[in-house]
Amino acid sequence: MRELIVFDMDGVLVDVTDSYRETIRRTVEHFTGRRIAPALIQDYKNAGGWNNDWALSQKIAADLGVEVGYDAIVDRFQRLFLGEPGAPGLIERERWIAAPGLFERLAARFDVAIFTGRPREEAWLTLRRFARGVVFDPVVCDGDVACGKPAPDGLLKIAQGASGRALWYVGDTVDDARCARAAGVPFIGVASPHNARREEAIGLFQAEGAEAVLADINELENFFANR
Repeated sequence: MRELIVFDMDGVLVDVTDSYRETIRRTVEHFTGRRIAPALIQDYKNAGGWNNDWALSQKIAADLGVEVGYDAIVDRFQRLFLGEPGAPGLIERERWIAAPGLFERLAARFDVAIFTGRPREEAWLTLRRFARGVVFDPVVCDGDVACGKPAPDGLLKIAQGASGRALWYVGDTVDDARCARAAGVPFIGVASPHNARREEAIGLFQAEGAEAVLADINELENFFANR
């Protein structure tokens, strides 16, 4: 029976350094006048519980001494990320991480799915742009489950429809790892060499029982070949 690899999107399928992460920085700067470092965002991500980038932007602003309403944060964030007339969105700066042919080769043995904290519209904007030829089934997004990561709801939803197939979850945050552990799904961590807190992330993944920690998803073939 074919196994099912479930991918997170941000930091796994897509480099979001200049999209989501930069949008957090600009949103915080807009309300606080402070330009935060990328490493600060990673510190919050490594602490866990900040899978929602809107909530994280609000939290960072509050920690810098500026209380901002959630709706105001969301509005500013979305204007920056998706763009508005005369101002292209930062989503245009995303980069697809998988090398050409990776998913075609994986398809010889695996089916693929997605569980992401993105809103569905934003997930499909990126998938239509970069991965029209890849069949991710299912694609479970933020609004499809009652509780987001690190709760296991998304992986459990996928497992219920997987007809007994073995699942793997590939993610890049401690919330992804904790989600997988809570769902009883083997976890593969991604810790990019460009991650400002890479060694800390590797330690967190190992503490959560990761089967492996890779530099990016292009190392998946070697991992599964050597299992």
